[in-house]
Amino acid sequence: MLKCRRIIDIQQKILDIFNIITQNETQFLKIEHTREFYENCETTYFWGDIHRKLFALPPEEFSAYSEKFKATDEKGRYLHWNKFRFIYTENSDIAWFLTKMSRKSLSKDIRLSNTHFSFCVPESLQAILHFIDKTSGGNIGSPNLDGFEKEEQNLFLIKSLIMEEAITSAQLEGAATTRKIARDMLRSGRNPKNKDELMILNNYKLMQEAIRLKDQELSLDLIRNLHRIATENAIENEAIPGKFREDNQTYIIGEHDEILFTPPLFEELNQYIQDLCTFVNTDHNASKNNFIHPVIKAVIIHFFIGFIHPFGDGNGRTARALFYWFMLKNGYWLFEYISISRLLKLAPASYCKAYLYTENDELDITYFIYYQVDIIKRAIQDLHKYIDSKQKKTREFISNIISDKNQLLKNLSYRQIQILQKAAKEPGKIFSAKEISNEYGVSDNTARKDLNQLAELKLLATLKSGKSTNYISPNDLLERLKA
Repeated sequence: MLKCRRIIDIQQKILDIFNIITQNETQFLKIEHTREFYENCETTYFWGDIHRKLFALPPEEFSAYSEKFKATDEKGRYLHWNKFRFIYTENSDIAWFLTKMSRKSLSKDIRLSNTHFSFCVPESLQAILHFIDKTSGGNIGSPNLDGFEKEEQNLFLIKSLIMEEAITSAQLEGAATTRKIARDMLRSGRNPKNKDELMILNNYKLMQEAIRLKDQELSLDLIRNLHRIATENAIENEAIPGKFREDNQTYIIGEHDEILFTPPLFEELNQYIQDLCTFVNTDHNASKNNFIHPVIKAVIIHFFIGFIHPFGDGNGRTARALFYWFMLKNGYWLFEYISISRLLKLAPASYCKAYLYTENDELDITYFIYYQVDIIKRAIQDLHKYIDSKQKKTREFISNIISDKNQLLKNLSYRQIQILQKAAKEPGKIFSAKEISNEYGVSDNTARKDLNQLAELKLLATLKSGKSTNYISPNDLLERLKA
């Protein structure tokens, strides 16, 4: 009796799925890129065929299929058909259909202009979001160094990373300048010597502007302003900084010069951007029925700028700046110092593929979200490794110079210890107040006070140049510290 009831339940489940099929068939077949995608995949993806195959399955086999194929696989992966079909080769069309239905049951829709997008948040994605929330909204859990407050240590360690995103974002766009040259330029405040350095300086200013504007709502003017800063005197394709494109000659080109993606018509840009601003400015934290996690929303903003491609050049830099802007706006302060572009730069093809997977699977943004939150997670993990490594080196430096008679370190700030550590590593290195100010995010007066105190203690030498004073690391600094 129970077995018969179970078979009836399974048959009803099949009928429920068929109802979903018939309700969505017309809309599905209207989506040109979706139909072409499945035809190109050489998959017989017709609703009637799936219906017949489902009813042909023995009830217990159907039950096993429906239990197995969820939004993600058993490893928590949100697979695209291009990978899915090679992993699940038996009845792959049925397996894919059940996977898609599971995703649709979780999905939320977003509409920009006349284009419908969707995304869902499976459990494996929720787990990554929890990790990000736990590790990037409060203090970083690192060991304490004797004599220094943990919060002070972490603050100065991460502030030295403030230039990293500016550099790697420009490198992702093709800037050829090395990190060392770029960091020296930003630290010293010297003028850029070429277009590559100018891109990096623009990106640095862009990040500062994103921080400054974090309390404002998104608007067309804000987007244009960020783009203008990013591309000033460093723009291609005859585009104009801060101005939306005015033609339809913008394409995303593949490595073999094939057109991978054509963005919306320029005549539609204002409507797309207005709808984007409405979406961003809507409070999705206010209602349980309307909640969108802030990290997911930040990633979606990043995706939409890339999809809309409102500018002739500089869309990537603007998209990443808006991602940071929204993260900071929502209290993820650590993202002022985390670089996602450094990891994107390591695998630019994967970055592009995340866009394409969305574009050719019913505009399901979940592919891009999974890719991007994995980048974020790795960037946070790298930051923790960086801090642990820096603290280990600082502990070794302190233990090498400290003695029972030496009370010197007790009178120095953690920032000054960092300066001395650099000075000991590179005898003859020249420091300036401007460099320390830029690197550690303090005022020129605070930086100058730090350096003057070290000079008064004979730990740095001074060198006057007109009205300016520079500070030089002596060759015997370690001996002076141990004295």
